[in-house]
Amino acid sequence: MKSQQSTQTMKPATAAKKLGVYLPATPASFQEGVVTRAELNELQANPPEWLRDLRLNGPHPRPVVAAKLGVSIAGLARGGVTEALTTEQIEALKQERPEWLEKERATQAEVRKEAVRLKNAKKEKADREGADERH
Repeated sequence: MKSQQSTQTMKPATAAKKLGVYLPATPASFQEGVVTRAELNELQANPPEWLRDLRLNGPHPRPVVAAKLGVSIAGLARGGVTEALTTEQIEALKQERPEWLEKERATQAEVRKEAVRLKNAKKEKADREGADERH
């Protein structure tokens, strides 16, 4: 017996997340349907005008806003940013350099530095243990 391959589909919210766009800014036809894996792949490979425009100008979802500002999503919330922002709004924040943004960027830099330190420490430990086993 051969089982029939079912088409994998996802909710528009999941597809929007995978595409890195803010769902309420997408066309109604996208928001109201389901997206197949093939359709998602096609959108990623050959983005239509609306998708290119959203990626370029926004509004952007919080993970994208956080990445563009160099802060965490929690840092955005601490800074009072709870809504999607356009590219123009993000650039304005970068120019204004409010105190919360500078503080959150510093925090994020420390988090990244610590992550690298831990990764290197773990690697060194594994290297030492590997050397011990060979002797």
